[in-house]
This record gives sequence, structure tokens and C-alpha cells, in this order.
Amino acid sequence: MIGALALVALGATPAAADGPAPGVVLGRLAPVDGAEPGSSFQVPAQFTNTGAEALGKVWLSYTLTRGLSLTELPSNCSSLEIPTMDEIPNKTEAVCEFDQTVKPGVVYAPEKQLTFDVLDYALYDDVTVGIDTSGFPYPGDNFSHPEPGSGPAIRLVEQPDATPAAPGSAKRPSVDVADVPVTAANTADFQVTGARLEGAVGDTVPLKVKITNAGPAWVYRRDRATAARVLIKMPAGTTVAKSDNYCIKAGSGTYTCSSGYAWVPETYKQTFTFELKIDKAVSGAEGSIELTGRSRPFDTHAENDKAGIRLDVTGGDGASGGGASPTPSTGASGTSGGDGLANTGSGTALPLAGAAAAAVALGAGALLAARRRANGR
Repeated sequence: MIGALALVALGATPAAADGPAPGVVLGRLAPVDGAEPGSSFQVPAQFTNTGAEALGKVWLSYTLTRGLSLTELPSNCSSLEIPTMDEIPNKTEAVCEFDQTVKPGVVYAPEKQLTFDVLDYALYDDVTVGIDTSGFPYPGDNFSHPEPGSGPAIRLVEQPDATPAAPGSAKRPSVDVADVPVTAANTADFQVTGARLEGAVGDTVPLKVKITNAGPAWVYRRDRATAARVLIKMPAGTTVAKSDNYCIKAGSGTYTCSSGYAWVPETYKQTFTFELKIDKAVSGAEGSIELTGRSRPFDTHAENDKAGIRLDVTGGDGASGGGASPTPSTGASGTSGGDGLANTGSGTALPLAGAAAAAVALGAGALLAARRRANGR
């Protein structure tokens, strides 16, 4: 009986279709280097229908990181804003619908490519281009409502001089995605601010040190490494009674603290707070806060990358108390506080434990659906 069922199943299996499998393949896209803030550029998107059948409709999408913006959109395109989601910075997406026949084996491109502006705080940005034959679903309530463009509609036109992708070469039947790195000619200045502590032996005193991005650019590390990290060495003669939630112990009296995410905005400020117990008086005791971690080719101001943490031990009865005042690095602001982000540990910062647990998303908004279909590329 089992054998008979197996034969029936085999007999019911449809024969393989003739010709190449359906699919679309984007042409190769070069990175954009040295883009000047305030300038504009285009991404020459083109694609091939690598299947055997003509297509009746396709969608081209462009997702921009926060240092880039859209200019005028054609009326057959719409845009939406994708808000910040944990470790993923806010983005802008444009989707263009082309309701026309797309023949197999032919390279197509928009008759007029979209133009993108480079904002004043651009640095390491991206344009993610997607081609889809199944449509882009409405992204949901957490995203802005799509806004249609107001410019003249555009069509796809054949590119007879371009080399088409090979028939059947698509890795997926309905979608292809490509990332275009856009590197702006810009800088960001990470600065640290130290502190000066005062208290008697036996006192527990608060320590607050700070890291700031003085801009003008935001920083987004494409390799998903933590954007900003510091090494804090406590003054001799002290022990840490309580450490900041965004810091981990790296050795005796030494801690590493970070922004938690792979990106920080151009206005980033974060304060790391500790409680230090003064165990004994050590003449000239001084610790430090220093930028560490991955290289920072965007930061040309090394003079404010390190600052001291000075401890002055005074006489007294050893009761809890004492205080601290900020000790700025050279060229850094000596004030503390700011918008409260660092003090509360909220905003753009994420506890290291949370960052480790967070899944790194590969896309957002309408493009998320395309990326899910594209998983495995």
C-alpha cells in the first residue's frame, strides 16, 4: 500500500517547466566616495528579467540612511520615514512602481534616475536598492504614511548597450537587493571629559565622566562594531562600589564603556557614572578616560581623546560624602549634563547586555519584506 501511494505521489509530481526560472537581477552598483555635504548624486540602478516570461509590473526601492535625503520624487513613486528601531537608525525609503511590460533578457533602467542630497552631517551612509516583482506591502502603524511624489511620472527604458544578466542567474524568484556605500568628505570629533574628585578616606564619592560627539557628522559603523568606546582607569587608592550599567570590568580598577550601538548621532552625549570608595590616600592619584576600540579615521582631533580623573584626599571623619567636578580634555567642554541622555542611560545608548541580545536587523520598512525574501543571498 505504501509503495502504491509512493507511485501515485511520483506520478502527481509536475514536470519541470521549460526555460529559465523566474527572477530579477540588479546590475553592479559602484560605491560613492568623497561626496561633499550639500552636494547631490544619483545611483544608476538597472536590472534584468532573467526568467522566461515577461513581467507586467515591477517595483524599484531606494532606502537611505539618515545622512542622505530625497529630492523631488516622480508621481509614480512614494516615500516614507522609517523611525529608529533599537540599533537601527532612522531611514527614508522611496518606492517606485512601474506598471509596464518588462521583457526577459533585456536590461532596464528608469528613464530618469532619482537624485539624493548629501546632508551636512553625512559621513558613512548607504543607499539600499531593491527590485521586486511581487509588490511592497504597507509597512504598518509604526511608520509614516507613504507620501506620493509630485514630479512627472517616469518609465523604465531598455538599455541596449548594457550586458544583461544570464538567464536563470537570479538567486531568488522575485527580488534582488544591493547596498551602495556612500562615504562623505566629512569628520566627527569624539571628545572625552574627565573629573576631579574630593573626599576623605572611607568616603564613597560619585564619579561622572563623559563622551561627546562634537560633529559635524553622525557616525555609523557599517561593520556593526560599537560606534564609541572608552577605557576608564580609576585613581589609585580607590575601589568601585557601583559601576555604570553601560560598562564592564576590564581589569583591576579598569572599565570599558560604550555607546552600545553601531551608530551615534551628531549630537551624541553620554555620561558614565560610578561610585568610588576611597580606601587610602595616594599622593598624586589620578586615573583617566580615553577613547579606545576601532580606529576613527573620521576624527582628526587626537588632543581631546584622553582626560584625567584626579583624586584629592582630604581629612575628615570618613563619613560618606565628597564630590566631583569635571576635568575636560584639551579642547573639550568642561560642563556636564547636556540633554540628560547620558545621565539617564536612555536615548541612543543601549546597555551592553541589551545590545548583545538584540538581533541586528538587515532592513526596515517596506524593504524589510524584500530582504526577508532575499535572505540567503
